[in-house]
Amino acid sequence: MAHILAIDDEEGILSIIKSALEKEGHNVVTVTDAISFPKEDYVKYDLILLDVMMPEIDGFSLCKEIRALVDCPIIFLTAKTMEQDIVMGLSLGGDDYIVKPFGISELRARVAAHLRREHREKQNAFSISDLKFNMTAKEVYYNNELIYFTKSEYSICEYLATNHGQVFSKERIYENIYGFDGNSDIATIVEHIKNIRSKLKTIGLNPIETVWGIGYKWKA
Repeated sequence: MAHILAIDDEEGILSIIKSALEKEGHNVVTVTDAISFPKEDYVKYDLILLDVMMPEIDGFSLCKEIRALVDCPIIFLTAKTMEQDIVMGLSLGGDDYIVKPFGISELRARVAAHLRREHREKQNAFSISDLKFNMTAKEVYYNNELIYFTKSEYSICEYLATNHGQVFSKERIYENIYGFDGNSDIATIVEHIKNIRSKLKTIGLNPIETVWGIGYKWKA
């Protein structure tokens, strides 16, 4: 399941998008007023569908604004008469475009393809284990709800999650979080992970696995 944001000033189009993609198991949020949508919320999504022609701000300008915030694919929704202009949109950070009117099958296929091959190096945000990491704000979300981690807890989560599947010793984690000259005790890593697990357990998640005799890893 992916978290998808669809922005279009036509409610009818948004209704079609929401219905089509939710049948694929995705969570879809629709927005008609792009100006009022909080900029910090864009990082919560795995893919953005963005209409080009909107009254308050055009999709190209909005794409340029949010591309610095998000790593996820951005797909433009454009009228056929503007197809030649899409080159400009792609140069501003867009990944693809769908021409209106579009078929449901095309929409689903195009979205699925981008989600499947999305391997962009993560610099701003990424999703794993049903969690959304905002690397800029150093925040973690579950179902768009903020999980309150301390700075050290967040750093441990990000380190393990971005290197998921790899096993790290307590010493290695400590060095990554505090540096070689840190003045804390390595035992604090154990306590931090205990606190992280406790917080994630309340939402039914347990992605950090103990590898006995070695250390810890994040299960993808």
